[in-house]
Amino acid sequence: MSTRAVPFYCPYCGEEDLEPHDTADGEWHCRSCARAFRLRFAGTGVTR
Repeated sequence: MSTRAVPFYCPYCGEEDLEPHDTADGEWHCRSCARAFRLRFAGTGVTR
């Protein structure tokens, strides 16, 4: 039911030419620089 947020740009080259990578959740592929990366949510609140 929850929809994941989409990255706006590649963290390596800054381009916006992104597409989902494979079937794993949170993996993206940049067609401009040919890099694949994974995004994950680390959490909120106070760190220990």
